[in-house]
Amino acid sequence: MIRTGIGTDVHRFAPGVPMWLAGLHFPDEQAGLAGHSDGDVVCHAICDALLVAARLGDMGSNYGTSEPEWAGAPGLVFLRETRRRVEAAGWQSVNVSVQLIGSRPRMAARRAEAEDLLTATLGADTSLSATTTDGLGFTGRGEGLAAIATALVQRT
Repeated sequence: MIRTGIGTDVHRFAPGVPMWLAGLHFPDEQAGLAGHSDGDVVCHAICDALLVAARLGDMGSNYGTSEPEWAGAPGLVFLRETRRRVEAAGWQSVNVSVQLIGSRPRMAARRAEAEDLLTATLGADTSLSATTTDGLGFTGRGEGLAAIATALVQRT
């Protein structure tokens, strides 16, 4: 049996907060992403896609903001725990594709590094793309970032 899932995440920029995307730190960025955790929209969208594909809920129902143990948690922690939960439910990730939407930071120079890290963390081939919205919407105005992910899982 094969299933697919789609996940989306959005966070606004927050000055003075470290920027984390796809599990990577971007130290030259002046603002990171606001959130209960590190705001890593790439990791969060992937978690949502995997959880939905395995019919395990979503980020909010698995890692609620009312649970203090997830406060400030890095995106990779969520990916590892999501992988554990998906596999414990009898599913295996086959592949993941995620698209980052926003004007900054530029992902091109670190795309391969991000894909390698995500692939190793998930145990499934993971691809990352990035796009802008040509100045439209909140991402175009530089207010924050969004990510959309799809995941394919199969029954083990």
